Amino acid sequence: MSVSHAELREVSKVFPAAGGQGDVHALGPIDLNLAKGEVIAVVGPSGCGKTTLLEILAGLAVPSGGSISFEGRPVRGEVPDGIGVVFQEDASLPWLTVWDNISFGLRRAGIGAAEIKRRVDDVISFMGLEDFARAYPAQLSGGMRQRVCIARTLVLEPRLILLDEPFGALDQQTRLLMGDELLRLWRKTGATIFLITHAIDEAVMLADRVAVMSARPGCFIDLVKTEWGRDRDSRVVADGRFGALTGRVWTRLREESLKSVGRSINRVPAAALS
Repeated sequence: MSVSHAELREVSKVFPAAGGQGDVHALGPIDLNLAKGEVIAVVGPSGCGKTTLLEILAGLAVPSGGSISFEGRPVRGEVPDGIGVVFQEDASLPWLTVWDNISFGLRRAGIGAAEIKRRVDDVISFMGLEDFARAYPAQLSGGMRQRVCIARTLVLEPRLILLDEPFGALDQQTRLLMGDELLRLWRKTGATIFLITHAIDEAVMLADRVAVMSARPGCFIDLVKTEWGRDRDSRVVADGRFGALTGRVWTRLREESLKSVGRSINRVPAAALS
């Protein structure tokens, strides 16, 4: 039986009325158990609450209802020790070198200089950044800057890594290669990974389970087990099962995406459509 690492029970989020509009029921109810050491990817139509869900799991947002726990302890209103978050936006500090960017969080936490050097050097080597340790973010490609952002999280040694569209700004080939890097990181650290993505192929390639969300209010309508081995990499896209899995996810997602698109069109004034 798998060991639970994080749990969400009856989690929902309602944003209060603004500008004369009614309350917005954005999310839930959501129930999810994250097994220790698994990769789970979440896909869903735009506006279904994927990022809100990640922020609630991270402790960056407070749910309107339900409960969240990480390693048996409640999560509410602050990021617990052991959880690391990587967002799509480039979070590197442009005035710091790669080495100093990666060590930034450790220095703020008061970690000793010798331990900082050990951890940063190890992560830089693992992420293949040795030749760029003294470079500044502006001197790096988009893929390299994203490696720096992941390294900044990895150096804190999180046991649960939350990623919100980390490769969304990259081209398709670079995304596949960055997916390989993420899987290599996962195998080395044994961390649990929770990934938000718009890319169905990325979700199916990387995840042990793909959670498909409905249109707002976002709920899980399917949990697809991929049954890939731990040694998987981007070559699984050539596996015959890959097409069947992506087809299943898209079939569920297509209907929900049409609902979301229809809702958006219905909010546009008729004059704007003429």
